Amino acid sequence: MKNNWPELSYEKGKDTYSTIHMWTQIVGKIKLALLPWVNHSWHVTLHIIPTGLTTQTIPYEGKHFQVDFNFIVHELQISTSLGEKKSFSLIGISVAEFYRKFFEALNALDIHVKIKPVPVELPDPIPFEQDTTHATYDIAQVTAFHQALLCIQDAMLQFRSAFKGKSSPIHFFWGSFDLAYSRFCGRRAPKHPGGIPHLPNSVAEEAYSHEVASCGFWTGNDMLPSPSFYAYIYPEPAGYKDAIAQPKEAYYNKTLGEFILPYEAVQKSADPEQALLSFLNSTYKNCTTLAEWDRAALE
Repeated sequence: MKNNWPELSYEKGKDTYSTIHMWTQIVGKIKLALLPWVNHSWHVTLHIIPTGLTTQTIPYEGKHFQVDFNFIVHELQISTSLGEKKSFSLIGISVAEFYRKFFEALNALDIHVKIKPVPVELPDPIPFEQDTTHATYDIAQVTAFHQALLCIQDAMLQFRSAFKGKSSPIHFFWGSFDLAYSRFCGRRAPKHPGGIPHLPNSVAEEAYSHEVASCGFWTGNDMLPSPSFYAYIYPEPAGYKDAIAQPKEAYYNKTLGEFILPYEAVQKSADPEQALLSFLNSTYKNCTTLAEWDRAALE
C-alpha cells in the first residue's frame, strides 16, 4: 500500500496555519450570515475537496454561489450559478488584504453581506481589517496540509460508515481550525459550561446539547506544538481518562481532556490509515462502553 501521507511540521507550518485560519473564518462567516441554522453549527463548516476547501453552495437573492480555497493553484475562487467567476492569489497577502479583496470580489458579483469582522474562539483576536500580522503562505506547507486532509478524510469516511445513529458530516470547523466528526447516542447532555473565547455560551450549549463522541485532526498550537488527532466524549464518564487507546503512541491529555495521537505516529506507521482507524475505533469503544451507549442499536 502506497503511503502518500505527507510529513507535517508545526514549527514550519504554524505561521501559514495561522494565516489560513483567519482566512477561513472570514469566508465561514459568510455561511453564518446567509444560511439557516442547523443543529450543532453544521451549516457553517467548510468541506474538503480535491483542490482544497469549499463552502459548498450558498443561496443569495435568486442565485447561488460557492467559495473555494484552491490549494493547487493557490487562489481564492468564487463562482456563481450565473456563470460568474472571481478569483485572487493567496500568495503573499495578509489577513487584512484578504478581507479587502474578498469583499471587493463579492461586491463585484452583486453579493452584499455583512459579517462581524473579528475572529472567534481565540484570545486577544485582531480584527480582520487590521490584521497585517498574519501574512504567511508557504506553498510547501499548504500542499502538505491539503494532502494530509484528503488522507485523513479517507480514513474518517471508513470510520463513519460503521455507525447508523445520528452523526455529523466530516467537516472543517473554521473557528477551531480542525477536521471533525461526531457521533450521538440520542440522550440529552448536561448543560455545557461554555467559556470558549469569543464564542457565545449559547452556541456551545447547543453544540453539546446531547451526549456526543467526537474525533478529529488539529494542526496544534504552542501548548501542543504538534499536528495531532484527538478524541473525546461529552460528558466524560468515570474511568475514561484511564482507558487504553491504540496505537501505543496515543495518550490522554489532562489539560485538553482528550485522547491525543500525534500525526507523526500515523504518518510514519506501516499503514497510516489503519493506524488512525485503530485510534478512532479504540477511543470510541472505550468512551461508549463506559458511558453505556446502546452500541447494538447504533452500529
